[in-house]
Amino acid sequence: MGVIFRHPIAGVVLVPILPDGRLVFIRKHNRQTWALPGGFIDWGEDVPAAARRELREETGLELLGIRRLIGTYSAPERDPRTHSVTIALAVEAQGNLEALDKDEVAEVRAFAREEIPFDRMQSHYSGSLADFLAGRTTVS
Repeated sequence: MGVIFRHPIAGVVLVPILPDGRLVFIRKHNRQTWALPGGFIDWGEDVPAAARRELREETGLELLGIRRLIGTYSAPERDPRTHSVTIALAVEAQGNLEALDKDEVAEVRAFAREEIPFDRMQSHYSGSLADFLAGRTTVS
């Protein structure tokens, strides 16, 4: 229609929980810090489908189920790339840890809760992770 609409982009961020209780994190090629898997929701895709796809691409894991909504995060300055609305989900997952999208993800690793490298986490994931660990559901 010749009109450019300026709206936030919707995405998902996941806290994958393995059957043994460990949490799964990724490290991208251009970063030395750890992140939670996730990404933007594709056109025509619902939130569960985006969660399933992103989990598989970035970790090699299969989504067994969505455990709970952690929150939605919409502060415009939260993501330096663009204004996005992120839906954070705790998900049950299983499989072999291996990134299928090797161009984006350099490493996939599972950590017990007491081993989580909080000092080496990308800052915009810290709120979702803190909310998950505290059992909170946040809308911000």
